[in-house]
Amino acid sequence: MADAKTEKQKVKEITDKLEEGLKELFESEKYKNYLSTMSKFHNYSFNNTLLIALQRPDATLVAGYQAWQRNFNRHVNKGERGIRILAPAPYKIKKERDKLDPVTGEVVLDKDGMPQTEEVEIKIPAFRAVSVFDVSQTDGEPIPELEAKELLSTVEGYEDFIRAITFVAPVPISFEDIPGDSKGFFRPTEKWIAVQEGMSESQTLKTMVHETAHSMLHDREVNKDILAPAKDRNTKEVEAESIAYTVCRHFGIDTSEYSFGYIAGWSSGRDMRELKSSLDTIRRTASELITGIEGQLRELQRDRELMQGQEKESLLLIQNSDLSEYSLVNVRGMDAAEVLESLSAMNDNDRRNATAYLESRGAWTTEIANQDTKEFGEHRLDVRYNTDTNEVIDVKVEMELNERAKEPIGADDVMLKITHSHGFEVERITNKTPEEVQEIMAALTKLEDKNIQNIRDCLKSCEADYIPIIVGGGRNSMIPQFNDFEIDLDKKEVTMKHNLSPVKQAEGIINRLEFAKTAFSDDERNLMIIIKLGVLPQLTVL
Repeated sequence: MADAKTEKQKVKEITDKLEEGLKELFESEKYKNYLSTMSKFHNYSFNNTLLIALQRPDATLVAGYQAWQRNFNRHVNKGERGIRILAPAPYKIKKERDKLDPVTGEVVLDKDGMPQTEEVEIKIPAFRAVSVFDVSQTDGEPIPELEAKELLSTVEGYEDFIRAITFVAPVPISFEDIPGDSKGFFRPTEKWIAVQEGMSESQTLKTMVHETAHSMLHDREVNKDILAPAKDRNTKEVEAESIAYTVCRHFGIDTSEYSFGYIAGWSSGRDMRELKSSLDTIRRTASELITGIEGQLRELQRDRELMQGQEKESLLLIQNSDLSEYSLVNVRGMDAAEVLESLSAMNDNDRRNATAYLESRGAWTTEIANQDTKEFGEHRLDVRYNTDTNEVIDVKVEMELNERAKEPIGADDVMLKITHSHGFEVERITNKTPEEVQEIMAALTKLEDKNIQNIRDCLKSCEADYIPIIVGGGRNSMIPQFNDFEIDLDKKEVTMKHNLSPVKQAEGIINRLEFAKTAFSDDERNLMIIIKLGVLPQLTVL
């Protein structure tokens, strides 16, 4: 019983603070601070919003001690003092009452004509005092910013906000040239809002929210509260302006021009019940507007992202190695990077129909050429997919590699020929010593699936700066080779240049020189011809 009394005392202490705070609330700056707090905690009750404003007006996001750990991966800093608010703590009691007929609703009588009774469980509303902490009192993982605030930092965001308010307003909104100094008005009889055209963005938004608040609260037909007592003009303006400030503050719209110097005069002489009623009306309506606008902003953002996705386009060539079979496909809804990522993630079942797989990932595909039409050479490709080797090629990257493959061979570059079941590549490795390349070859021999993508991934994991200067059946495939090392991944055989005959070594040196230079003098070319005709034994091989 002592604990229950202590809890009651805690609750009474908080409610006393509420009453005192309410009396002092209607001073210009305190009222403005309260509305600022409400803009951040619009889903909280009037009482808890006021309690947060009284204890920590700069709070932005509050949660309980364990909730910070559980939901946000943050912890409350040592020594922080909690913000005391009220939390629902209903309890149930059993009560005996007359039994009612479920159909007629009348009291059920026993055989003697006496009312029958039954025991029922009743929930009794109650509250308990709890502590919450602001995000500034915690440390841990960062809290993401509100999406809506980010949206409003762009021109599209402003236009979206206009659309969102127009959607949630219960009556149409139009922009026009209004005579006089009026920024806008709501016509209850005509069910229509007019907003002055040509104002600044922030003033336009503030006016739209202000007049929308009027249309939601002060038209008895719209708000379906015909029996409610009529409100005086000042009360209507206080409610609409307070709602506009709260909503604009929530979305980061400039509110520096707002002033509530008249609030003390408005509240003077009104009883506490009437003041609480208006404040709760402001809270509920502001929350309804914020929730509705946020929902519309998210919807508009999703629509924009969908449209942007549809605008993406890339050209994919699906082919076998000798191009006897191919399909040129226009892919909409994916750029080249997304097509590459998707195709690289395919399993054996997916590879049976690459276009169907892309469509399952949200793309739209259209075949525009194949081996029968022979038109693919007229188009600029983005991605190539080889059905024989399962190799996925970024054509832009491939073109860049083609250019790099033309660069002269450096004196310290190491040439590594890698032979596999689908062909071969000669890699020019620019940042490794011969000893380090031997370590790379050891890593290559451990690959289970020896396709070209895995080979290149292995080279990258070894931090090798490599350029495939010769690709079997492709880039530079007809030029003579000059390898320092050769590795056959299927046979797991390694050949090193210094193990070759002097003739082969000299031939490799000449081929390397020939690849590294684009022009030779007549004497140089004659020397190469003589060497190739068999005079090599006369040379000293270094």
